[in-house]
Amino acid sequence: MSLKKVHDDQPKEFEFSSENLKKADDILKMYPEKNKKSAVMPFLYLAQRQNNNWIPLAAMKYIANFLSMPYISVYEVATFYSMYNLAPVGKYFVQVCTTTPCLIRGADKIVKLCKENISPKENEISKKGNCSWMEVECLGACVSAPMIQINESYYEDLDEKSTKAILESLIKDKPLKPGSFRGRKNTSPEKKQLESGEYRA
Repeated sequence: MSLKKVHDDQPKEFEFSSENLKKADDILKMYPEKNKKSAVMPFLYLAQRQNNNWIPLAAMKYIANFLSMPYISVYEVATFYSMYNLAPVGKYFVQVCTTTPCLIRGADKIVKLCKENISPKENEISKKGNCSWMEVECLGACVSAPMIQINESYYEDLDEKSTKAILESLIKDKPLKPGSFRGRKNTSPEKKQLESGEYRA
């Protein structure tokens, strides 16, 4: 499924679920009434999570009315930041970091695996309809390069074998647990074995 069909997929109406309405009210409490439009970014996230990981035009209009701000202002925010998806993506949205640290450590091989296992082109949903991928700029996990972000989770310290296993798990709708695939904790250096056989970070 091509994302070029976005206009065919636009719902006519959108409104927050009862759960997200409560979250929206909690978000608004963090801002003075006169500055409630500052909640536009978290509101866009709520809409994206509610609508299968992408934001339709109807949601932007709904948010504009909710926050008493011009629709074009919401649209400007949504189109400025790359973390907002303005067209349908797969249930599992794979973002491959190809900035220098990741590229040096094999991100190009991860891109190749995405082409082979998900779809030949970026922003194209897989045949089974549950995955899509794209290249992105730095995701801020340079110490554990190469890495990918799937929806909101980081998969780090990857190689071809681990990446293929991750992609296959997505296709089967049984995603592997996120984190470092070398056993790294947080941003600690890779473990080195001592002569005694013990490991030290």
